[in-house]
Amino acid sequence: MSKIVDAVTTSKEETYPRGKVVTYWVTTALLAFVEGSGGIGELSHQWGTLDTVEIVEYPVYFLTILGSWKVLGTIAILVPGFPRLKEWAYAGIFFGMTGAAASHAFVGDYGAYAYHIWSTLGLAILALASWALRPKSRKL
Repeated sequence: MSKIVDAVTTSKEETYPRGKVVTYWVTTALLAFVEGSGGIGELSHQWGTLDTVEIVEYPVYFLTILGSWKVLGTIAILVPGFPRLKEWAYAGIFFGMTGAAASHAFVGDYGAYAYHIWSTLGLAILALASWALRPKSRKL
């Protein structure tokens, strides 16, 4: 009986510890919320995103490109199926966040204890955690 309580069975008859499933969905939900809302903010050119492109000296049209990819990547990691697309979405999020951290570091954006550098690296780690914890049904 305790095995039933301690495990969750997916449609493909795979058994995972409940803690792993919960941790996967918590990390994925946080990642999806931050990436998705950030993408929407970039697409709508919200004031914070405009400040960021000025700090790192990107052209403003980058907001539309980055915002589009973030929204599409968020959708890709949330919808069922499409395991190869999920792999690409996770890679895109990881490279995007580490690239953002590098951009802030290279322009000397160390204000407020280097918040922009640490927060983007934290999101890259969150993407790695979500990717590593995904169930077999979401893998290739």
